[in-house]
Amino acid sequence: MSIAATRLYEVCDRTWPAARRFEHGTWTLREGQGGGKRVSAATASGPVDSADIDLAEQEMRALGQTPLFMIREGDEALDALLEARGYDIVDPVVMYTIPTDRLTDRPIPRVTAFEIWEPLAIMREIWAQGGVGPARIAVMERAAEKTAILSRWKEKPGGVAFAALHDRICMVHAVEVLPHQRRQGVAGWMMRRAAFWAQARGATHLAVLCVEQNAAANALYQAMGFTEQGRYHYRQIPT
Repeated sequence: MSIAATRLYEVCDRTWPAARRFEHGTWTLREGQGGGKRVSAATASGPVDSADIDLAEQEMRALGQTPLFMIREGDEALDALLEARGYDIVDPVVMYTIPTDRLTDRPIPRVTAFEIWEPLAIMREIWAQGGVGPARIAVMERAAEKTAILSRWKEKPGGVAFAALHDRICMVHAVEVLPHQRRQGVAGWMMRRAAFWAQARGATHLAVLCVEQNAAANALYQAMGFTEQGRYHYRQIPT
């Protein structure tokens, strides 16, 4: 069963929430407080023109943020306007989903992956190594129904991930595997643990976002059976 891209955009917003999300004219604006692009980008709720873009830029600068727009399916006209203004494309992203029962078909080996909230110190350390610092941990804390996953492999910490639930979809964010534990199935076991957690709470699907340039991660999700449901990218003004 396919999942509408518009539904996934909202799941993303709810499972990786901005410090503040508010409407202004035809825009949805987000105050990210350093939590990354997803919680800082403006999105359009309808047709916009150059004056509308001026307004959004002013609002984002008032928040202390560099003007940044998320371009979703149906935003082709906005994309063209921003390109004409010299905005660069940043981080094209693929959205994937898989039914939870596709990942709960076999048990997870003992002491391989655990659900833990709040994150332990070792989990925060692993995230920090991957660039997920306190501001992004604060994003996780704002999510309503959530957990974190800690993986162990060969009796050592293997990796971490964050999972949150909205509209019967569990979206997994901030997947980080330690360099010496990669290519050994650690990420796959964390996804399976997230699927068990989600299924127990009524979720029908697991979702994940992956930047196009991360060939290894895209290959992993496709090999696990995830299917592409849509894409988006950002337009950012050159600094």
